[in-house]
Amino acid sequence: MSKKDEQDEMSKELLRWLEEDDPFGLNEEIKTISFKCKDCRKEDDVPDFVVSDFVVSDFQMDKMKHEEVKIECPFCGGTMLRTKNSPK
Repeated sequence: MSKKDEQDEMSKELLRWLEEDDPFGLNEEIKTISFKCKDCRKEDDVPDFVVSDFVVSDFQMDKMKHEEVKIECPFCGGTMLRTKNSPK
C-alpha cells in the first residue's frame, strides 16, 4: 500500500469515528437563554453554558436565580437582560 493510500485510509477511519461517536459533542442540542438589550432593544440567544460561566460556586448559582444576569450587547455595547420568557 502506498503512503498516500495509507493516509487516505487513516483519514476515512478518523471521519467514520467522528461521525459515529461524536467525541466533541457537536451533535448535542445547545440550550440557549434569550436576552434583550435595554438600549437598542435587539434580542440575542446566549448558550446557557456561557451564562453559567459567570457563576463560580453553588452559592453564586443559587444567588443568580434571584438576581438579573447582565451581559454586554454584541450589537451596541449596551446592557442585555434575560427576557421574561427565558427559563431561570
